[in-house]
Amino acid sequence: MAASIIDSIIFQGIFTTDAMRQVWSDENRTQKYLDIECALAKVQGRLGLIPQEAADEIVSHCHLDQIDMVKLRAQTERIGYPILGVVSQLNALCRDKLGEFCHWGATTQDITDTATALLIREGLALVEADLQAIADALAKLCREHRDTPMIGRSNLQQAIPVTFGYKMAGLLSAVLRHQERLQQLKPRVLVGEFAGAAGTLASLETGAMETQAGVCAELGLGQPVIAWHTIRDCIAEVGTFLGLVGGTLGKLSMDVKLMMQTEVGEVYEPYHHGRGSSSTMPQKRNPIASCYIHAGISTVRQHAAALMDAMVADHERSTGPWEIEWIVLPEAFCLMAGALKQSRAVLEGLEVDVARMRANLDITKGLVMSEAVMMGLGPYIGREYAHDLVYDICREAIRSDRHLLDLLCEHPEINKHLDRPALARLCDPAHYLGQSGVMVDRVLAAKARQDASRQA
Repeated sequence: MAASIIDSIIFQGIFTTDAMRQVWSDENRTQKYLDIECALAKVQGRLGLIPQEAADEIVSHCHLDQIDMVKLRAQTERIGYPILGVVSQLNALCRDKLGEFCHWGATTQDITDTATALLIREGLALVEADLQAIADALAKLCREHRDTPMIGRSNLQQAIPVTFGYKMAGLLSAVLRHQERLQQLKPRVLVGEFAGAAGTLASLETGAMETQAGVCAELGLGQPVIAWHTIRDCIAEVGTFLGLVGGTLGKLSMDVKLMMQTEVGEVYEPYHHGRGSSSTMPQKRNPIASCYIHAGISTVRQHAAALMDAMVADHERSTGPWEIEWIVLPEAFCLMAGALKQSRAVLEGLEVDVARMRANLDITKGLVMSEAVMMGLGPYIGREYAHDLVYDICREAIRSDRHLLDLLCEHPEINKHLDRPALARLCDPAHYLGQSGVMVDRVLAAKARQDASRQA
C-alpha cells in the first residue's frame, strides 16, 4: 500500500525514477548498514582489535538476504532506530557468540551517518548523469539556434530581440555551474562517520583512529577530521545543491510553459499521442512535463530549508533535528530525479517553431526596435532627445495602428539624417542581436573545457 507520490504505482514514474527509488529503498539502506558493519569487522580484524575468526564470521553474514526485514521493522518500531536491530540479527546469525564483536566501538549514528553518505554518493551519481545529458541537450539547442532571432521579454512584455540560442545558453551556463558545485561538494560531503557515543572514540582504547581511517578507506569515503554527529552543514549543503539545481529546472519549465501558450507558440514539449491532452477540450496540448517539474522542484526547495533546520542540533547527539534528514533527504533526491528526467525529455525533444518566433517579433509593427532607433538617432540629435522623440512616435504608432518605420520615415527631424534604407536596417531585428552569438560561443567553449577536464 503506497501513500506517497514517490511510491505510488500510478505517479512514481512521473515524479521520480526507479533508479533513485532503489537508492533510497529500505533494502539498499539496510545493505549499506551491513556494508559498514562488514568494513568495520574487516578493519578491526586486521588491526587485531577483534579476533580474526570473529571478523570472518561477521563478514560472512553481511548480506541482505540473511536479514529478516519484517522482524527488523518490529525491532525498529520498538527501539526507535534500525541499527540495533541489524546488529542483533547479525549477532544471532554468527556461531559461537562471535557476533558479539560486531559493531565494536561504534554507535548507532556512526552507522546511520556513514550509510547516508553512501546513499548520497549513489544519488549524486544519478543526478550527475542527468545533468550531463541536460547540458548536452542544451548545447545542441545553442548550436542549432545560435542566430535564430526571437523576442526577449521583460516584465512579460516584449523588450528587444535576442536569439533562442542565447536563451538556452543562459540555462546551460547555470547547469555548468551546478556541475562544478557537484564536484566541489563531493570531498566535503562524501565523508564517513566513526566516532562513538559522543564523538571522541573513547570506546576504543587502541586503534581508534586507525579503525576510522580503515573503515572509510574500505567504503571509499573520506575520513572526517572530527565527528559530525551534530554538525550537519554538509548534509544541508547537499539539500541546498539540489534546491539550486531545481531552481534552474524551474526556470526552464516556466519559460517553456509561457512559450507554449497559444498566443505565443514558440516552442512545444515533445509530442506523444494523448500527452497533455484535456478530458474535455480536444484541441489542448498542455505543458505537462513542465507542470511536473514545477511541482517537484518547489517541494525540493522546501526540503532544502528543512535540512537547514536539521543543522540546529543540541549538544553532541541531538534529540530530533537529525531525524528531519531521514524524512526529507530521500524525498528531495527522488523528486529531483523526476524533475531531471522530465527536463531532459523536454530538452531532448523540444519542438522549436522558428517561423513563429519571427512572426512574434513583428506583431508590434516595429515597436520592439525603438531602442535601436533611439541609439541610431543619438549621434545626430542626442540620446535623451532621441528617446523622447521616439517615445512620442511609438505612442502615435499605437494610436494609428501604423508601422513604426513608416512614421519614422515621415518625421522631418529624422528623415533629414537617415533615409528609409538606413531606418529599415535600424528596424530589422536581425541587426539588433547585440553580442548574443558571442555569448553563446563563450558558454559552449566553457562546456567544452569542462567536458575535456572531466575526461582527462
